[in-house]
Amino acid sequence: MKRVGLVVAYDGTNYSGWQTQPNGTTIQGVLNDTLSELLGEKIETIGASRTDAGVHALGNVAVFDTESRIPGEKFSYALNQRLPEDIRIQLSEEVEPDFHPRYCDSEKTYEYRILNRKFPVPTERLYSYFYHYKLDVDKMKEATSYLIGRHDFASFCGSGAQVKTTIRTVTSMDVWRDGDMVTIRISGTGFLYNMVRIISGTLIEIGNGQYPPERMDKILKACNRGAAGPTAPAQGLTLMGIEFF
Repeated sequence: MKRVGLVVAYDGTNYSGWQTQPNGTTIQGVLNDTLSELLGEKIETIGASRTDAGVHALGNVAVFDTESRIPGEKFSYALNQRLPEDIRIQLSEEVEPDFHPRYCDSEKTYEYRILNRKFPVPTERLYSYFYHYKLDVDKMKEATSYLIGRHDFASFCGSGAQVKTTIRTVTSMDVWRDGDMVTIRISGTGFLYNMVRIISGTLIEIGNGQYPPERMDKILKACNRGAAGPTAPAQGLTLMGIEFF
């Protein structure tokens, strides 16, 4: 028995998120079925990040155990010949038998993209959130300073989350504009359900002038979901990668 690690990229548009569900096509479900058919054994992958429906990834990480003699580095080629075009393995390799992508110390990086212009662009509609009101990127960037560090992020946790604690650590945040595209980049050692999308929705409200950047500090300290802004739409969010320590 050996454990194989995968770096998985996918367009989440047509999927009900990462995690296997009884009524919906998921990234994990497609990987499990494809691997099981390839190897002739029941395969259950374990993912590092359970991205939501419609969310994309360039570098999610998963592992699976197998009796197969196929070298770890060859699985990427075998899987990419069988997977649908919107899921691709970027790297495969044999890993330590006790490596667990959810429980190892790591830092995840997400980007939320906002197309900020007068009219939408059809080719960007699946990979960014179109927002036509002008955004002040400097104010958004200023507001991120209140979120960096170890805090109780209860204000930015979606309803229905089952967690022991809402304390998380954000290691870095940035906001920038490149032409009409505004990007929010956030890295941290762990994230709550919908946390990045709620932070993004709150930053959008600050960027459009609904309240000043320093309001972010009060929202954070409120530890109340009702204090924060809306949950930004899923299609703007991409898991960029995961670094393990």
